[in-house]
Amino acid sequence: MLRLSKLTDYGTVIMTHMAREPGRIYSASEAAAAIGVAVPTASKILKMLARQNLLQSLRGAKGGYLLARPPGEISIAQVLNAMEGPTGITECSIAAGLCAQEGWCSIRANWQRINQVILRALNDVTLADMMQPTFHPVDIGALRVWKPHAPQ
Repeated sequence: MLRLSKLTDYGTVIMTHMAREPGRIYSASEAAAAIGVAVPTASKILKMLARQNLLQSLRGAKGGYLLARPPGEISIAQVLNAMEGPTGITECSIAAGLCAQEGWCSIRANWQRINQVILRALNDVTLADMMQPTFHPVDIGALRVWKPHAPQ
């Protein structure tokens, strides 16, 4: 199963929260309160994102963190990469030389192709997209076959 760490999940939530007011400076305590995590957790996440130049860190009494670029220019792939390192579904999807079987593996190229599809999808979603509500389409056909129970 593919799954992000909690820290990475929180990182996407913090970044999306900050994207709602991209010019605002957030302290670690404000970010923590906004998403419901402990201040040390938010502080760790903010520092990781700032090290990868997704956030700008400002020192001083009015210091804190703000987005380094507009929300439409920061992809979810960039956030995941900042939090977890290179995205790879398998070790050989990330770089050569990480798997002992890669020299004779018959499916390595297929895993790499799958990894590229996932990366493209993650690169296509920005923080601006994450701020938008999603709508879940209703299967009208399912409603047509549904019949309410008759009262007894």
